[in-house]
Amino acid sequence: MGMFSRMSDIVQANLNAMLDKAEDPEKVIRLIIQEMEETLVELRSEAAKHIAEQKYLDRQLTQLDKHAQEWQAKAQLAMDKDKEELARAALVEKQGYVQKAVTLRSQYEQLSEVLGKIQDDTGRLNAKLAEAKQKQKSLAVRKQSAAVRLKAKNVEYSGKVESAMARFEQYEQRVDNLEAQVDAYDVVSGNAADSNSLATQFRELEHEDTIEQELAALKKNKAA
Repeated sequence: MGMFSRMSDIVQANLNAMLDKAEDPEKVIRLIIQEMEETLVELRSEAAKHIAEQKYLDRQLTQLDKHAQEWQAKAQLAMDKDKEELARAALVEKQGYVQKAVTLRSQYEQLSEVLGKIQDDTGRLNAKLAEAKQKQKSLAVRKQSAAVRLKAKNVEYSGKVESAMARFEQYEQRVDNLEAQVDAYDVVSGNAADSNSLATQFRELEHEDTIEQELAALKKNKAA
């Protein structure tokens, strides 16, 4: 009866709950399917044994009924011959076969009940097995889909990284250009300042010459 108890546990099990709690749902569903298939093999073996027992009981019951009928006929014959005691003895023999047949029929009915339960359980277990195999296929599809999506995400992430690096290089180039403009401005400003300073010196010299010339002219006029 341990097998029937295990089978009942399997049939009543909530596959979704078991898979939700599992760290490796694929492994769990594979083990569940293996357990169901092994239990089905045991159920078939148990059914075959009970069917064989029924066939044996059928043969036994046929023989018992035959013997009971024979003794019934003998009892009738004895009564026809006014052999009451002999008829009584024949009926006692007949009753022995009848009682044995009653016991065997009770066993036969018990076997029929067990076979009926095995048939029902086999049907339910087959339905549960079909459900488990469907979930196994679903898990395989989901796993493959997840792998494809992960690969796509990796490619997308890689593309985003490359794009970010390209933008960073652009920003870096812009900063380099700005710095170059500042440096160029400093160079141009420095040259212009030097040029202006030199021109100023020459103008000052020319101004001094003019003043000296005018001063010399004044002295000359005074002397005259």
